[in-house]
Amino acid sequence: MTSYRFLKASEAVAAPAVAVAPAAPVVPPPLVAPQPDYTFSPASRDGIGKFFHGREIAHVMGHPAIGWLERDNREQEEAPTKALALMKLKPDAVVADIGAGSGYYSFRISTMVPQGKVVAVDIQPEMLDFLKKKSTELSITNVEPHLGAIDDVKLPANSLDGALMVDAYHEFDHPKEMLASLFKALKPGGQIYLLEFRGEDPKVPIKAHHKMTEAQVRLEFEGAGFKFVHNDPSLPWQHFFVFTRP
Repeated sequence: MTSYRFLKASEAVAAPAVAVAPAAPVVPPPLVAPQPDYTFSPASRDGIGKFFHGREIAHVMGHPAIGWLERDNREQEEAPTKALALMKLKPDAVVADIGAGSGYYSFRISTMVPQGKVVAVDIQPEMLDFLKKKSTELSITNVEPHLGAIDDVKLPANSLDGALMVDAYHEFDHPKEMLASLFKALKPGGQIYLLEFRGEDPKVPIKAHHKMTEAQVRLEFEGAGFKFVHNDPSLPWQHFFVFTRP
């Protein structure tokens, strides 16, 4: 019969020591430098040398170009009457015309919002002087000239039902800040109506820096928090984008 015996304490065999590896040092993740909002390089002939999302910002069309803005054949070239109909504005809407210039669109919108108003925003006092004079001549009382800044529309928060930009956004030299100020000024659900000459179409007789592609527009506006609604293709030369503030 097998016999069992417990070991005495003096007979016990110690377990072999297990070497404990030193803890690996905690290595912090590499620091990633934040991407700059803007980059710079020598200016091209039609640009200012400042880039936003890879797009060189174009030179500003100054107040001496009022004659071009008011040209007689603009209806044939751009179909602004059709563009205005695409906005589908309510009669009491408050709409900002950003980069209003001579007020070509502002005064036409004013008849569409008889119980509302048009805030004609520009950074050039000479443009606003022209607007004021024309308002008096036309006896229009619901167009409000408003001096903005290069980086801020300077409008109260949640004050706009819509904002229109016609062939102007590509010239904003602080587009990120302008989009942020527009986002703030729009009511939730408010819409941006953006017209830009089609950069994809070489037949549009406009300099490349004064055109934009749909991909570029969506990159910049969606990056600023706006929601893309649609791009109507029915105008002769221009995109007609609608974005909304969520």
